[in-house]
Amino acid sequence: MDVGKRITELREAAGITTNRLANLCGLSQSFIRSVELGEKGITVESLRLLCDTLQISLKDFFDVPEETPVAEREQLIRMIEGLNIRQRESLMAFLKTIS
Repeated sequence: MDVGKRITELREAAGITTNRLANLCGLSQSFIRSVELGEKGITVESLRLLCDTLQISLKDFFDVPEETPVAEREQLIRMIEGLNIRQRESLMAFLKTIS
């Protein structure tokens, strides 16, 4: 997991600028920006401050579903597109049972 990208994602989802996040959690804007860019690491204590400010738990911070790699996703799409209507309906019914 890219911690910096995750911080950026959560910060933007909350509609907060880097400067605002820094002011709210008591860390410097330059530090947060450096972490987001992957130039610096972050301690658990600082990460906890950010999570508290963003109103999420550390568990929620790290609880990110794995993304399907692009090549695999494209292969799945090609396979699905090659199915006839009956096969697609069967696949859809199967997927509904496992989700």
